[in-house]
Amino acid sequence: MKLELIGITKRFGSLVANDSIDLVVEPGQVHSLLGENGAGKSTLMNVLYGLYDPTDGQILVNDSPVTFKGPGDAMAAGIGMVHQHFMLVPVFTGAENVALGNEATRTAGMLNLRETRARIREISDQYGFDVDPDAVVEDLPVGVQQRVEIIKALVRDAEVLILDEPTAVLTPKETDELLGIMGQLKADGKSIVFISHKLREVKAVSDVITVVRRGKVVGTADPTASTTELASLMVGRSVSLTLDKQPAAPGETTFRVRNLTVHAANGQRVVDDLSFDVARGEILAVAGVQGNGQTELTEAIMGLQDHVSGSVTLGGDELVGRSVKQIIRAGVGFVPEDRSVEGLVGTFTVAENLVLNRYDTAPFAKGLSMSPTAVDRNAGEKIAEYDVRTQSASAAAGTLSGGNQQKVVMAREFSRPLELFIASQPTRGVDVGSIEFLHRRIVAERDGGTPVIIVSTELDEVLELADRIAVLYRGRLMGIVPGTVSRDVLGLMMAGMPADEALAQFDDVRGGNL
Repeated sequence: MKLELIGITKRFGSLVANDSIDLVVEPGQVHSLLGENGAGKSTLMNVLYGLYDPTDGQILVNDSPVTFKGPGDAMAAGIGMVHQHFMLVPVFTGAENVALGNEATRTAGMLNLRETRARIREISDQYGFDVDPDAVVEDLPVGVQQRVEIIKALVRDAEVLILDEPTAVLTPKETDELLGIMGQLKADGKSIVFISHKLREVKAVSDVITVVRRGKVVGTADPTASTTELASLMVGRSVSLTLDKQPAAPGETTFRVRNLTVHAANGQRVVDDLSFDVARGEILAVAGVQGNGQTELTEAIMGLQDHVSGSVTLGGDELVGRSVKQIIRAGVGFVPEDRSVEGLVGTFTVAENLVLNRYDTAPFAKGLSMSPTAVDRNAGEKIAEYDVRTQSASAAAGTLSGGNQQKVVMAREFSRPLELFIASQPTRGVDVGSIEFLHRRIVAERDGGTPVIIVSTELDEVLELADRIAVLYRGRLMGIVPGTVSRDVLGLMMAGMPADEALAQFDDVRGGNL
């Protein structure tokens, strides 16, 4: 199926999100849409999918003009979309989610899922999805949840599949699996619109790359173009893809974890007897495949886990047993894994979100009242400093793109003196230009003498930022190795091999000894 967008413009008040965009997707083609956060990529796809009415322009399917009044019209025309934040009902099974909106019934109006289950198994077998139609979605790994979303589109006979930042929530292994699935879909004649800012992935799967900047198409590129060329086209300036940082100069060890254990509701140890230290002026990166205790570790430090034993001290003061507010007031900055659920209040304004950790302190509060002038002044400064793309400081934070939401969270946490900084997936869903800025800001915090803990499933990010790397596997610490260790060693540790055994298999640690 051939898809063509001609002169698509979308305005929100005075904000022009899309400005006369032309795009052609040929049958059996992977057409990547590359751009910074807030460049207008998702808005354009929401227009294509019928979620927004275009202010101007035309959509053609097989050279015939079409008008979509909603997603149902787009699906009927053969267009499916997998959103960055999945549109699934967590307590429903895979089959129930796939059937939702397209329910088949039997006698007396009873829901008939037999055919849906059969189609899920058929598609799973065809593409190697390995999806159990009767599994409850909230119990599935993120990568499998995404496959349920893809199956939803394929069950409705989608010929064009829009994937909106599909790798933003995936582990490296899940990302590689998805890229393989995209190749299978292409071989089967499906067209894919791949929205991303990850240059390696775009180069790996694309037939054509269209680059959008500030709502306009600024060029097209061949996948053979260098990452430097693509990054410069995206951002409109030269971008350094490597972080230039000086070796750490660790000072006093002020943060200590001893025998930390976290039990899940079922009694399972999700964090199992962890002990480690972080000194002032160093970055400890916590690596591992997602789901191996990293989330529970950071939540235990922040007082967000109930069943915790062991000790966590900052400057000699015990944090276990303290409230979240007390831990924040002790000088701990925290960027959570899920910014949209745990890092922001989506219905609050950008300005309000920027003071969530200080709303009741001077200069943002006077007695029992907030000071709107101080809140707005702070918002203006942070929006400019972190280049947050928003219509205004009074816009709801939930209306921002994912990457711009992350900038708001980071700006808020860096807005006060810190005794410890913790960031889980600090640049997930963030474009290359913003990654460059945020990485430099994290290193600057280290260089200012703050102990820093970074949790990331992105090995590139771990190796870029870390002075030392701790690897978790099934809640246990496989060891702590230098930040100069090789990917091969980390890969073995992430698969459950202790550090000393992994290091013994390779002779390419570029730094010192353990």
